[in-house]
Amino acid sequence: MIEGTLEEQAEFIEGLLGIDKERHADRSIETNLVHGYGERDASGGVSTPLQLSSTFAHPSFDGSTGYMYSRCGNPTRLALEDAIALLEGGKKAWAFASGMSAIATVLKFFKAGDHVLVCDDLYGGTYRLFSDIYTQYGLEFDYVDCTDLAVVEGACKPNTRALFLETPTNPTMKVADLAELKEFTRAHDLMYIVDNTLLTPRFQRPFEFGADIVIHSGTKYLCGHNDITAGFLVVRDSSLIQDLFTITMSEGALLDPFDSWLMLRSLKTLDVRLQRQQENAIAITEFLKQHENVRDVYYVGDPDHPSYELSLKQTSGFGAMISFRVDSHERLKKVIESVSVISYAESLGGVESLITYPLMQTHGAMAPELREKLGIDDCLLRLSVGIEGIDDLIADLQQALA
Repeated sequence: MIEGTLEEQAEFIEGLLGIDKERHADRSIETNLVHGYGERDASGGVSTPLQLSSTFAHPSFDGSTGYMYSRCGNPTRLALEDAIALLEGGKKAWAFASGMSAIATVLKFFKAGDHVLVCDDLYGGTYRLFSDIYTQYGLEFDYVDCTDLAVVEGACKPNTRALFLETPTNPTMKVADLAELKEFTRAHDLMYIVDNTLLTPRFQRPFEFGADIVIHSGTKYLCGHNDITAGFLVVRDSSLIQDLFTITMSEGALLDPFDSWLMLRSLKTLDVRLQRQQENAIAITEFLKQHENVRDVYYVGDPDHPSYELSLKQTSGFGAMISFRVDSHERLKKVIESVSVISYAESLGGVESLITYPLMQTHGAMAPELREKLGIDDCLLRLSVGIEGIDDLIADLQQALA
């Protein structure tokens, strides 16, 4: 690694210092998904080249092509990072080996004694990271209902440094008011961190509502094929770039070049995948609401959802995540064991439909009292809707629920 400032290290790498937000601003997000941020190289290849080299030769004693060592910057990963930053409307993005790596990197901004407010309904792995790992380093976390500003205000302390939330939440699909929480974080000088995994920049852009950092589990919708584990961290402006570059260069939890190339491929179809998944989710929601053995249905695109009007204001789509409660635990087990088109598996966002039992799988690490408060019980199922034929999906659920 050549020593020097970030600017000196990045002399030839535009994206390492952040993208030009005005570039491609006249293009739709659908076009930017397909073409990304960069231009074609000298070969004219339509597909971004895959650069597998771990190290890069210098042209002279004190010269550099801008690339030194792949942990610090790789051309294929940089093309992906620039594309993600463009799509989110941020200044700079980093691609990680997992979404959890991205979240852990954000926590490096805090020190022992700092307090972070967290939405109470969130992915169980994030809860485990906060409560089981980072409390050992002196960080404090409180889990609050981010849909109730009075509750959030009441939980704020003199040592509170950040607000971390998912919206919609996982698995009960609560929707936080992003603009309202912006005013709260600004009033208390807090870092505003939003996990945008469930809606992606295609349907929700948290930077437009004041977020400082946007997080993704790229494994989910951004990949969409259940074949890559990845994560992303995007910053709104340049103020955090130097610190994040130092952290990521030092710890090295970044995405490898081949998976970066696969992610670039996957982004090209994000729009068409999401549109089909959302169409299927809307139809399945209507089916589930009418079924005699289903008690509750949670989908943000349902006009009966308590935050439906809010979603219309701050998003351009509803996504394809549904949670629903059946009338007994015995029926829940029957559904899991009877589905055939839908797979019983963890994760979400892929073209294949997946059904999950949050109590035992994705939220098993969450404190029982918090699960009980949220209604994550032994009758709750979570459904990630894929792109299969809707008649096949409904028929599969019909026979499983019978």
